Amino acid sequence: MTIQQLRYIVALDHHRHFARAAEECVVTQPGLTIQLKNLEEEIGIKIFDRTKVPLKPTAAGEEIIERAKKVLREADAIRDFVVDKKNDLEGEVTLGVISTLSPYLMPLFIKAMKDAAPKMHFTIKEMNTGQLMNDVETGAIDIALMATPTGNANLKEHVVFQEPFVAYLHESHPMAGMELYEMNPHDRPELLLLQHEYCYNAQLLDICSIQEPGTRWEQFSYDISSIETLKNLVRAGLGFAIVPQLSVLNENSGSLYKQFKEPKPVREISLVVSDHFSRKLLLEKMNEAIWNCLPDAIKQNKGYKKIRWNDSPYFIKSVSALKG
Repeated sequence: MTIQQLRYIVALDHHRHFARAAEECVVTQPGLTIQLKNLEEEIGIKIFDRTKVPLKPTAAGEEIIERAKKVLREADAIRDFVVDKKNDLEGEVTLGVISTLSPYLMPLFIKAMKDAAPKMHFTIKEMNTGQLMNDVETGAIDIALMATPTGNANLKEHVVFQEPFVAYLHESHPMAGMELYEMNPHDRPELLLLQHEYCYNAQLLDICSIQEPGTRWEQFSYDISSIETLKNLVRAGLGFAIVPQLSVLNENSGSLYKQFKEPKPVREISLVVSDHFSRKLLLEKMNEAIWNCLPDAIKQNKGYKKIRWNDSPYFIKSVSALKG
């Protein structure tokens, strides 16, 4: 017994005519007749007396039709509830954000979402990429804002924008006076990375065309987890950095960050959810809010080269070591 079969018998009771009932149900008359026959054979009861003109329900058929109407009302109520939930902009949502993006985008996003969905309450958690992917898949968080593609078939990715990387130089760097930065071989061994940010590091290694991170300073080992700390090390002449453009948004024009020559390396930033997440309107509103608060320079996605991370040998090796 199916919901569709119940719709057929209710339509037949209303029209008392096979052709008109079939037209209402958008099915062929033979198809409707077959479905009625299948239902009657399944339950072992005749629902309609086909010898009567117009068509008439049997005594048992009348009771079945009344019960079918109740079931259909409940089914329609469930459908309406689901539609309302998908379009609901109220309640609690847990949003996880990669730590290389959160300090720079979240203040702008929170302000925009307060206007777009004033009845929503967001719990925002700053995490690394591995944690985000795991927590979205297990349901510990509802939505992740992170670099993609993830390569995970159980996750759905809704691309929001492309964020360029910029080179961050100390004042005595040979290219400090240049308008644009072009990859300098001497910078590769001085590249500073972030601890446990394997996807971010994989992107930087890709930009520099190197397989493994080097060791610039033998006396010190850096356990850096903040882009701001990394930038301060560069200012002190202790290395070379590649940082996301949003991280230099509030720096003055004299700061030593340089756009790359085209094609500029970028990372793809997406809202990532599990494959059963259904709140489409919420995703649309979040996407719109993020896009509207971005600076115009980031919206102009021309001459870009998207940098992947999930298939990087460095990333695979690093994550495998953690699992071991």
